[in-house]
Amino acid sequence: MKINIRRSRRAAVAVALGSVLALTATACGDDGSGTGGDKGDEGSGKGKIVFWDNNGGVRTDAWKAIIADFEKANPDIDVEYVGIPSADYQSKVETAIQGGGLPDVGGVGAAMIASFSAQKVLEPLDDRLAKSSLNGKLNEDMVTSLKAAGGVDDTLYSVPTSANNGVLYYRTDLFKKAGLDEPTTWDKFYEAADKLTDAKKNEFGYTIRGGAGSIAQALDAMYGQSGITSFWNGDKTTVNDPKNVEALEKYAALYKKDTPSADLNNDFTKMVAQWDSGTIGMLNHNLGSYQDHVKSLGVEKFRGIPQPIGASGKRVQVSNPVDGVGLFKSSKNKEAAWKFIEFAVSRAENSKFNESAGQVPANNEAAKDAWISKAEPTKLAAAALTDGSTTIVQLPYYLPDWGTISKADNEPNFQKVLLGKMSAKDFLDTFADQLNDAQAEWNSQKG
Repeated sequence: MKINIRRSRRAAVAVALGSVLALTATACGDDGSGTGGDKGDEGSGKGKIVFWDNNGGVRTDAWKAIIADFEKANPDIDVEYVGIPSADYQSKVETAIQGGGLPDVGGVGAAMIASFSAQKVLEPLDDRLAKSSLNGKLNEDMVTSLKAAGGVDDTLYSVPTSANNGVLYYRTDLFKKAGLDEPTTWDKFYEAADKLTDAKKNEFGYTIRGGAGSIAQALDAMYGQSGITSFWNGDKTTVNDPKNVEALEKYAALYKKDTPSADLNNDFTKMVAQWDSGTIGMLNHNLGSYQDHVKSLGVEKFRGIPQPIGASGKRVQVSNPVDGVGLFKSSKNKEAAWKFIEFAVSRAENSKFNESAGQVPANNEAAKDAWISKAEPTKLAAAALTDGSTTIVQLPYYLPDWGTISKADNEPNFQKVLLGKMSAKDFLDTFADQLNDAQAEWNSQKG
C-alpha cells in the first residue's frame, strides 16, 4: 500500500514540476510561435483560422459539415480543419506548446483542461460567453464540469459541446419473461441481477467492467447507491466514506455470482460485445454503444435508461467527461475564432453534431430537437441532465496524477477486490490516501 502511495506522490510532483518548467520555458519568449508566452491578438475577424479536432476520424464528417455551414454564413473567414485521433491529441498539443504551431481553436475536453490551463495557453472565455448569443443557453452542469476541471480559479476555458452520459442498458425481453420491473432503482437493479442469473445455462443478470476503465464505473455505482454528492469533504476525499465502502462491497459481490467470470479482464469493447451477443440482463456503459446494441439486438429487445435512483429518491452519478472547444491564447485572429465557436455550439450546429455523435447536446435548445426522441437513451439522458433529477459528483480531473491514480494504480487493485483478495475498505482507503496526497500536492503547487 505504501509503495503505491509513494509512487503516486512522486508522479504528482513530477507532473506538477513539469508544468512549472513548461511555464517557465514558454513565458521566456513572446515570439508568436504559439507558446504560453504568446498573448495573440483579436485580429480583424476575417481571414484564416485553424481548427484541431480532438477526435479526428470519428467526428471528421460532422465537423466538416459544421465548417461548410460556417464558411457559407461567414464568407470572409476560412477554416482549416486538422483531424487528430483522440489517443494522440493531448501529446500533439503539448508538443505544439513547446515548439510552436498551436491552432486558433481546438477540442478541449474536461480531462485536458488542467494541463493546458496550467501552461496558460487557453483564453479565458467567461467574458466572451457573457456577451454571446450562447449566454444562458448552455447546459449548466456541463459548464460547471468544465470550470471544475481547471481546478484553480473557476474559469471557463472551454465551451461545452456534448456529454457522453452513463446509461444502464437492459434486455426488455428478458425482463418481461422474468416478470421484472424496469431497473430504475438500485434495489430493482440488484433484484434483477440475481433473478436473471442461471450460470448453468450461461445466463447472467449483469456484466461488470473489471478491465480497463473499471474505476469510473465502480465510482458511479458507489456514489449512485450512497447518495454522497461531493467527491471532497474539505481537502479529504469521500471515496472511502463508510457508505461508499458498503456500496462497493455490494456491487463487487455481483462478480461471478451474477456476472460472467470473463468480466474480470473485460474493457468496454469486450463487455459490449459480450452483452450484444449473449443472454445478459444488464450493462452499464454510455451513449456511445447505443448503435452497436441496435445493430445486434434491434430496438425491441433492449432499452437504455439513466442510472438507477438511490434510497434518497435522487439520482447521483459521477461526471462523465464533457467535451468542448477552446480558444488558444496565441491565436492572431481571436475574433474570428470566437465566431466559429459560437456558430459551432449554436442550436442548429450543436444539434447536427450530437445527432451524428449520439451524445447529449450542450445547447439546451438543441437538446429539445426531434431527433433526440428517436434515440431514446439520448433523450432520457438529456432530460436527466436538465430536469433537476440528477446530481453530478465532479471527478478531480484537475489533479495532475488523476489518470495514474484512477488507472495504473487502482485498476489492478479493483480486480483484487472482485477476486476477494482485497477488501473493499482496504481498496478505498488506499485510493483515498493517494487522492488526499495528490490534493495536498496540488494545493501546495498553486500556493
